[in-house]
Amino acid sequence: MRIAEEVRVLAICSSDADCVALANIFSHSKWRLDCVRTCESGIQFLRENDVPVVICSCDLPAGSWKTILAEASSQPVPPRVIVASPEGGDELWSEVLAMGGYDVLAEPFYGPEVVRVVSLAWRQWKHEWEQTRRTQRAADRHGAAGGPRD
Repeated sequence: MRIAEEVRVLAICSSDADCVALANIFSHSKWRLDCVRTCESGIQFLRENDVPVVICSCDLPAGSWKTILAEASSQPVPPRVIVASPEGGDELWSEVLAMGGYDVLAEPFYGPEVVRVVSLAWRQWKHEWEQTRRTQRAADRHGAAGGPRD
């Protein structure tokens, strides 16, 4: 896995309006937005691409944010999954966090809040990615040094 300094976000939204709203928010930055419409296409995208942040609509055709979260958690450094919901509320927020999600965004999207949440999610993901790299390098050096022998 390689890391780029650009913030790459996968949006999984069945609504054209949500994808357009996110594209408008992201258009004022160097962030890269990929938008897919279904849970299945979101899973396929995650399997084929390194994505640090996912914004996922609460309800998707033939799946949900829980399916996306399960797929994300199988990645070496899991992307931060942000659930988008028109209802939101403390109950959803608690459930998302308890299951390993990152946060909840209210729909319709409010630009400054999207930027804040995505920025923090990306920074947290990048920090974990860097720690994972350091651990791998240390393990590689230890193995290359010969390590203990029988």
